[in-house]
Formats: sequence, C-alpha cells, structure tokens
Amino acid sequence: MGKATAESFILMIEGQEGISYDGLLSLARQVEAAGWGGLFRSDHWLPIQGQRTLDATDAWSTLAGLARETSRIRLGALVSPMTFRHPTEFAKIVATVDQMSGGRIDAGFGAGWYEGEHQTYGLPFNSFRERFDRMTEAIDICTSLWSPSESTSFSGAYYQLDNAPGFPKPLQQPMPVIVGGKGAKRTPALTARYAREYNTGGLVHEWVERRDRVKAACEAIGRDPASLRYTWMTATCIGLTEADAWKRATMRFKHAGLSGTVEDWVAEQQGRGMTFGSVEQAAERLRAYAEAGAERFYLQIVPAPEEEHVDLITRELIPRVVG
Repeated sequence: MGKATAESFILMIEGQEGISYDGLLSLARQVEAAGWGGLFRSDHWLPIQGQRTLDATDAWSTLAGLARETSRIRLGALVSPMTFRHPTEFAKIVATVDQMSGGRIDAGFGAGWYEGEHQTYGLPFNSFRERFDRMTEAIDICTSLWSPSESTSFSGAYYQLDNAPGFPKPLQQPMPVIVGGKGAKRTPALTARYAREYNTGGLVHEWVERRDRVKAACEAIGRDPASLRYTWMTATCIGLTEADAWKRATMRFKHAGLSGTVEDWVAEQQGRGMTFGSVEQAAERLRAYAEAGAERFYLQIVPAPEEEHVDLITRELIPRVVG
C-alpha cells in the first residue's frame, strides 16, 4: 500500500485554455503555501476545450517565470511534444529553467497528438510511428546533453549532432524525465530505459496493468522497477458535496462547448478515469490509487480553478487521502 502525503498532490493546469501568467503565478504560490508537491501545465499552442481566441501561453516561458517566483514546488509540463522544438533547443530550455528554479524541474516528453494545432501552425504531423521515433531520438539526445559529458555526437534517422557542447547543464543530475501514455510495448521500453517517472491515467485496473508493463520492461533490462515513480493523471470535477461537483462539471462542459448532456459527458469521463463527486467520494477514489501504488496525483482542473476551489481541495480532500 502506498502512503500519500500533501506533496503527492500536483495541480495540473491546461495553460492553453485562457489562463494568464499572473493566474498561473497566483495558483503556484497558493499550492506552494498549502504544502502541495507542485504545479504542472500542458504544452499546447492552441486551445483544445475552449474558443480558439483564448490566450494559449507558452509553456516554458511561463515555467521560467514560475521558477523564479516560487521556492519549493516542483514544476514541469505534461508533456512537451517533440514536434514543437528541435531536441537541442528543448535541452537548452529545460536546463536553463532547471538552473533558474534551483533544480525543481521535471522534463516530460511526448510524441505530439493534437493534429489541429499542428495544421493550424504549419507544424509537420507525421504518422504516429514517426512521431514516436522522433521522440525516442529526442530523449536520447537530451539525456546525453544533460549528462556530465562535455559534448554529444548523434547520428539518427531524424537528428544528427556533431560534437555538440552540452551546456548549460541542469542542476539535477540526472535530470528527471517523465514518459507517459498507455502503449503496451514501446512506451514501457522507452520508460524503462530513460525515465524517472511513468505517468498515465485510466481506471485503477488499467493504471495497474500499464504500470506492471513498465515494471516488466525494467526487469527485462536489469533495472530496479522501484527506481521509477508511478503516477496518475485524472480529470477532476469535485465539490464539497456532489451537487457542488455537478456545478463544476457543468462549468467544464460549457467551457468546452460540448453537445449532449452534462450527465452523459460525466458518465463517459468517469469511464476514462475522471475523479467526480463530493470530496469524500473523490478521496475514496484517490485512496484506491494510493493503495495500488500511485505516488503522485495530477489533478487536472479545467477551467483553471479559483482560489476557493484550491482551498477546498487543501482543507477537505487532501486530509481525507493522507490521514
């Protein structure tokens, strides 16, 4: 059975859905003061659930600002698509922000999945196989550039480096890498080879099955599976009472401009792992994941929560999970 603490809780913000840097900073300061483990955000260039005219702020620019204006919480992006930036650029950005934070950054890698933003901004969106191959090469390059080695040479199908200096270096050695997803073969192998953390969503039995595949991949290459952190991402619509949770769900439903009924949408999302209901109902759900071995809970809240909502989670939910 896992033991959750307040630091097991990470506030996950969809930064492309209209929240300003000042809004992110306010939330970061609030969760830091409340003892949460961190604030993470998405890395998207186009709103996904709201109107296209919403501000979609740059992930790493805002994380750099938060790095200087907080002192304890972990910061990062879940996840940065490797279709957005050349891996050498990404390595420099992450190392720089890690230095700015005093060593509090986690680097999440993704293959890129939202075709709409790629089409809109003229970014290549190749087959999933190619995007995954590019991500694999990118992780190899970045982890080498972040290592104590002075330079990196690399010859891959997509990227080539010729004695590239690996500076600046992140403060953290090794740099914590997050790999996520639900793939049955390549994702576990990639995670076992490079990652410090494996993150996925889903229902408890799905989460356990995916986690166990990663553990098996670790054992296959002689890595101790306990050297990885296993974490859970969950869309979150909760309230003090279930009636309050329905208000929160309706807000999210309207923000996304969805058709149908909010009741049908909630039922569908619960089948995918959404945490919905009163704080007691939510705590029961989170305790089940803690007992299954989840070491972090990424609470994804859309639209970005108000101060009172974060206070509710701090006062009412977290003590029910960690007590």
